[in-house]
Amino acid sequence: MTDIKHSPKDNATTGVAISAPARLHLGFLDLNGSLGRRFGSIGLAVSEPETRVVVEKSSKFAASGAESERAARLVTRLAQALGLTGAYKVDVAQAIPAHAGLGSGTQLALAIGTGLARLNGHAISTRELGELVERGARSAIGMAAFETGGFVIDGGRGPSDHAPPVLVRHPFPDAWRVLLVMDPSAVGVHGDGEKQAFAELPEFSDSAAGHLSRLILMQLLPGLVEADLATFGQALTEIQHIVGSHFAPAQGGSPWSSPAVGRACARLADAGAKGIGQSSWGPTGFAFVETEAAAKRLYASLVGDVTGMGLSLSVVRGRNSGAIIKTI
Repeated sequence: MTDIKHSPKDNATTGVAISAPARLHLGFLDLNGSLGRRFGSIGLAVSEPETRVVVEKSSKFAASGAESERAARLVTRLAQALGLTGAYKVDVAQAIPAHAGLGSGTQLALAIGTGLARLNGHAISTRELGELVERGARSAIGMAAFETGGFVIDGGRGPSDHAPPVLVRHPFPDAWRVLLVMDPSAVGVHGDGEKQAFAELPEFSDSAAGHLSRLILMQLLPGLVEADLATFGQALTEIQHIVGSHFAPAQGGSPWSSPAVGRACARLADAGAKGIGQSSWGPTGFAFVETEAAAKRLYASLVGDVTGMGLSLSVVRGRNSGAIIKTI
């Protein structure tokens, strides 16, 4: 990743506003790790939801708005890690839902860290900021979403203490749309539970890792580059089936952390959507269609049933740009 370049410190600057995109985690390349690198993640930045924060100088450390407790811990921790003097406050005007598989923690941390750095004229890379708060332990797609947006693949965690390198960054087709199915009553595995879940998963075979890599290189990526949704979607659905089956023991025996989301996504597939799956540990599910018109048709035909299941349905775009940063 390249460094985020900051302008020299301006005494008139009192605050920085940042909007950061959610990201979908679409699957892994290699959960075996016998070649010396493990995981390898596929991701996509999306237009909604997003985290929007304002970081300002203050007489004391404080945070307000959505995710205020989390933001308060982060602003104090990051200010200390960056060696900053003085105190700062954060207002979180909007937050990506936590523990929904959308990368909320990474985006909040990077937004606050970037605001602090910009206020003080520091030049620090997105990767360095993420590592300060222990992001990138398994994936770098949240960092890539913040920095550049688009469709990304990282190279997995190697023997070093650094976050995985980003290997692919490609624009997501402008015409394609993503339908997101969210379950506000459920949360995905996270924190210590996530660490335990990874530790207790069964061994992933070399042959399965090889098949995933072939699907990605010979089907998923060509489908993306050629804007061929049928090919892209076929590969992604199979990748999700393989990875979801591996993670099922940590999700009550199902590839879906929310069975209701799984049922709703099956309805989307029956209606013609492609590339069906769950983002990270969920509970957010996704499905892809070729056009805005197709997305509107599926939304109109299914939104009543989906909301009747206690879920939400939305249509979003791929986001081919990273975080928006403005000085106040």
